[in-house]
Amino acid sequence: MVQAFENTDEIASIADWFEQLWREATETAGDVLTEQLEKVAASASPSAIYQRVLASLFEDMADEGSGDLPDRALGLEDSRIWQMLYRFQRDGALGAIAKLRQWGGCIIADSVGLGKTFEALAVIRYFELRNERVLVLAPKRLRDNWTLWTKNDIRNPLAGDRFAFDVLNHTDLSRDGGLSGDIDLNHINWGNYGLVVIDESHNFRNRPTGREGESRYDKLMRDIVKAGVRTRVLMLSATPVNNRLNDLKNQIAFATEGNDTALADAGIKSIAGTVRLAQAAFNKWQALPAERRTSQRLLDMLGFDYVRLLDLLTIARSRKHIERYYGIGETGRFPEKLPPDNRKSDVATDGSYPPISAINDEIRRLTLAAYAPLRYVLTHKREEYDRRYSQAAKDSVFRQLDREESLVGLMRVNLLKRMESSVHSFALTVGRQLTAVDNLIERIAAHDESVEAPAIEDLAEDDPLLDLLGVGKRVKVLLSDADLIAWRRDLEADRDRLARLLRQAHAVTPCRDAKLAELRRIISDKRANTINPGNRKLLVFTAFADTAAYLYENLAEEMDGITALVTGGGANRTSSPRLRTDLATILTAFAPRARGRPDSLADEPEIDLIIATDCISEGQNLQDCDCVVNYDIHWNPVRIVQRFGRIDRLGSINEQIRLVNFWPNMDLDAYIGLERTVSGRMKLLDVSATGEENIIEADPGNGMNDLEYRRRQLEAMQNQVIELEDLSQGVSITDLTLNDLRLDLAQLTPEERERIARLPFTAHSPVPEFEDLPAGAIFVLRGETPAALSALDAKDPLSPHALVHVRADGSIHLPHTAPKRILDAMRRFARTTPAESERLWARFDQMTKQGIRMVNWQTMLEAAMAGITGTAQDRAVDSLFATGAPQGLSGASGPDDWEVVAWFPILARQ
Repeated sequence: MVQAFENTDEIASIADWFEQLWREATETAGDVLTEQLEKVAASASPSAIYQRVLASLFEDMADEGSGDLPDRALGLEDSRIWQMLYRFQRDGALGAIAKLRQWGGCIIADSVGLGKTFEALAVIRYFELRNERVLVLAPKRLRDNWTLWTKNDIRNPLAGDRFAFDVLNHTDLSRDGGLSGDIDLNHINWGNYGLVVIDESHNFRNRPTGREGESRYDKLMRDIVKAGVRTRVLMLSATPVNNRLNDLKNQIAFATEGNDTALADAGIKSIAGTVRLAQAAFNKWQALPAERRTSQRLLDMLGFDYVRLLDLLTIARSRKHIERYYGIGETGRFPEKLPPDNRKSDVATDGSYPPISAINDEIRRLTLAAYAPLRYVLTHKREEYDRRYSQAAKDSVFRQLDREESLVGLMRVNLLKRMESSVHSFALTVGRQLTAVDNLIERIAAHDESVEAPAIEDLAEDDPLLDLLGVGKRVKVLLSDADLIAWRRDLEADRDRLARLLRQAHAVTPCRDAKLAELRRIISDKRANTINPGNRKLLVFTAFADTAAYLYENLAEEMDGITALVTGGGANRTSSPRLRTDLATILTAFAPRARGRPDSLADEPEIDLIIATDCISEGQNLQDCDCVVNYDIHWNPVRIVQRFGRIDRLGSINEQIRLVNFWPNMDLDAYIGLERTVSGRMKLLDVSATGEENIIEADPGNGMNDLEYRRRQLEAMQNQVIELEDLSQGVSITDLTLNDLRLDLAQLTPEERERIARLPFTAHSPVPEFEDLPAGAIFVLRGETPAALSALDAKDPLSPHALVHVRADGSIHLPHTAPKRILDAMRRFARTTPAESERLWARFDQMTKQGIRMVNWQTMLEAAMAGITGTAQDRAVDSLFATGAPQGLSGASGPDDWEVVAWFPILARQ
């Protein structure tokens, strides 16, 4: 009651009334009040505070589908695949199902070795239980990995789930008909799939334009995603978020059926516009000095729209994330990675072969004229060839002559890499080039200049005269249109140089091959001094099938144990007559435990050594092995990480694993210099988890696509085995998505939800500091006034909330623009044991005199509020230089503008 009184009699009357009410109050009512006060004052656990925060953050976010878990009546939880999953994999599968049902698509971007395939199988099982038809699109080399799950095969531990999905190769989308396995592509009902799973979906990251005919991207979009029944698309890729943000946009288009405004209800007005602005911010960030190019600054610059876009459609967990926030009690630890074993070897055992720098000089002097016919077209004829072969691009003309010169540069690169791989592979390549040169010299010598040839424009593509009068494969040049004197001069110079290189290479026989001898020593030492007791297994990778076959031929017979060759070209071999040579048999015999070999096949012999190309560098579980040898260093550092990922996986029985790298016998800077001189100004590398190279296409603003970046990564690889997410500059998707957090809230029981709902504002629980989480406090604030709300970005997905981590000295450790890192920290705090929580509460009560002395924490709270306002002002200044109106310009907010939802006092360790 709020009342103004005019005299003492009225005041006395009200006082008497209160005394009467007090006397009439029952003892029970007093007990209820006391009970409620005790609940408010009780010492809350860190997990309760974490749940309270989640409830506050996500209670109004109905569009997330966080509570929309699969219908339990379907029996997903009873399936064999579900029972095989770890908790984090179940969370991933549930999150993917929710996103697929709500938005039509999801990208599972968990790191290498975390079991994306098994998460996808759980999702497939859910949709098959709903009687949906499912299609899996996989790279050809991984097709058998998927078809196994559909077979009534003793090697299939999931046979009881009776998976019935179809499996096709990515390349089948480019075919007009024929058989793919037992599927007739002529009669397939493309529009009848309710779910499409795309393994290694980064292969669809580019949407080709300007090509004749239809690309497989267009086929997938038109005939499967858009046609027939509603199709949901699940994509699997370990691609981190890096500088090619448009790659994700093209994949997201499958989920949205190409509709740029499909996510407007979720606050994303334009997907293309969001990605475009984020790309511009990334390019701007890359141009900053190294000391300012921090992950946090990139998060600030990317903007909330892009973060929101990723959060809606992606699920990503790194190994560090799993170990930190799920613990290792269920999964066990990943094996310890020993420091890399770096080997440098000469080519010949007697040192007679020239150093690689001298070979490089010879490669640079090659004109490779046999592969550059347009270079020799007479000047007055070039316009005709430009009209025939050059292609118009968006804002320019892509000249075939320029492409030809780039391909010549690529051939020089290939020669150098083959030399680095093995002298045998180098000799084969040089021999093939020498044959091509000899054949072309013969054609030129036999050319009859008296015969009048037609103009190139008058000849159709299928005209037999083209082959009779011209040279070249896709691009034909009439000999009558070429400067034959200059061409023959360059060809003869190449012939002499190639013949000399071939003689030198042939002189290095296997018994004189120093690198081969070094590999023999590694194998012998590995077997004599095992890394893990009794483990003799070794996996050798090389980039070239020629090198792999050469190693097999020289090692298989002399090695104690069984050796296998895997090249992906149908030329697999084993040294045991008891083993078939199909990929599944070889890999199962090499890693029977990891691949779940049934007891009925236990009498099959085991393979100790596999020599392979990169056809098995992705998607294979080979963690029975504990050592990988890179016989040559792939120029894309991601490929090296992927190779090691075959054994660096969950479920490994090995305590330790090792990576052995063969490096060129020269200084790393000199080696990078060779690359620079060989390739000239070409764009060599596009670092991404795809492992694909972008040789020809220029990529403006691509700071990772340079030699200095590669030098730093290769230098790091000589000292440590780095993680895939550590290769990317900037941040990974793991830093941006909130899926696990929503699932934590969604899986609470109604009783738990009711309990945390009774926690009052300012509820708190002391927690211990960690190395990356210093002492201080984390505050979860909610803006209550226009002044507070104006300090937050209007597109912030957590608005009106703000999370801030303040150090004990009042400085900001994690600002409110890094909510995911703060929430992950809370999730970590939630695992504090009851015993430790009790000790921390005792310390906190002692420090604060049972909550009486709170000045230090109050100062930190004021610093948190000031930090939010300060960040808003910085953002407003930045926006002055961007298109559109400034954001966040407002007066400073104060304590009365914010509500403290909950907080964590972080106590220094004693």
